[in-house]
Amino acid sequence: MARRTKEDAEETRHQLLEAAQRVFAEKGVSRTSLQDIAQAAGVTRGAIYWHFKNKAELFNAMMDSAILPMEQTMQQMGHDAAQDPLAELESAMLQTMYSIESDARTRAIFEVATLKVEYVDELLAVKQRHVTCYEDGTRQMQRSLEDAAARRAITLSMPSAVAAQGLHALMVGLIHTWMLNPAAFKLVAVSQAAIRTYLAGLGLRP
Repeated sequence: MARRTKEDAEETRHQLLEAAQRVFAEKGVSRTSLQDIAQAAGVTRGAIYWHFKNKAELFNAMMDSAILPMEQTMQQMGHDAAQDPLAELESAMLQTMYSIESDARTRAIFEVATLKVEYVDELLAVKQRHVTCYEDGTRQMQRSLEDAAARRAITLSMPSAVAAQGLHALMVGLIHTWMLNPAAFKLVAVSQAAIRTYLAGLGLRP
């Protein structure tokens, strides 16, 4: 019975996350109420509060379901001395682009995060999560760029922290632009060319 109850709770949580993604996409995050999500999920509002204390926590849980695998890929970089840190960095970035371009659910969640969220008072925790992701991502990129430069015995053409910020901005800009009109270009192909050109400008590629 306890196992069934746990499975039921997990299923309800999954239903809420899926419903949140759909309703956020339709109405925008700030204009969506918890009651809207409960109705879309076919549960009571009390069921939401059993799993999430507010809309921001629900939003961040929805984001985690798509972003955590990507964050884990980034966090795994640099742990194998036999791997080229530059190749690892390129692979991680392009895997993120591939997931967004090819997986409908990941794409839908990124569309909500990119185009449908406003940092109003009730969503300040969402803004903080985005800031944390940015800081963690650029820190890992900086470490990879420094390791790649050391392995090649070169000096980067700009400070590593600035280079990481620029690389992160390049990724975010590509994702945002593609989300506005996915038919305009192939995200993975254009990202690969842009990233390699950027890395060449840093002196890491011929």
